[in-house]
Amino acid sequence: MPGDHIAEVRAFNRFYTGIIGLLDQHILESRYSLPEVRVLYELYHNDNLTAKAITTSLGIDKGYLSRTLLQFQRKKLLSKKWSSADGRAAHLMLTEKGKKEFEMLNEASNRQIHQILESLTEDDCNRLVNNMAEIRVILSKTK
Repeated sequence: MPGDHIAEVRAFNRFYTGIIGLLDQHILESRYSLPEVRVLYELYHNDNLTAKAITTSLGIDKGYLSRTLLQFQRKKLLSKKWSSADGRAAHLMLTEKGKKEFEMLNEASNRQIHQILESLTEDDCNRLVNNMAEIRVILSKTK
C-alpha cells in the first residue's frame, strides 16, 4: 500500500472531522459525546436492544457502554426490561424523555448538515452524495 494513499485518507479524515465538529468534546453543542449520541441513535432506531447488541453494532468498549447506559438511566433517558428468556440480558429502551432528547440532537444534526450543504450548488451536492455512497460501498468491503 503506497504511503501517499494512507496520508490522503488520514488527511481526508482530519478535514471531515473538522468540518462536522467531531473533535469537539460535546457534539452539536450538546452535553453528549459522539459515542453517547451514537448509542442514543441505536436505541432510538431499534426496539429492545441489549447491551451486547450495541457493543457488536458500534464496536464500543463494554465498560464504556455500561457507564454510558448507567448515566442515561440516571438522567431518566433509558429504561431496562429484563429478558424472560435470559435473566442476564436486559432489553434497553429510550423513555419518552430519551426519545425527545434524541430528536433534538437529530434535528441539530440536520441543521448542521443543511448549513454545510446550502453553500454548494445542486451539482456539487449530487457529486458529494454520490461520492459518499461510493466510499461506503468501497469501505464496506473491509468489514
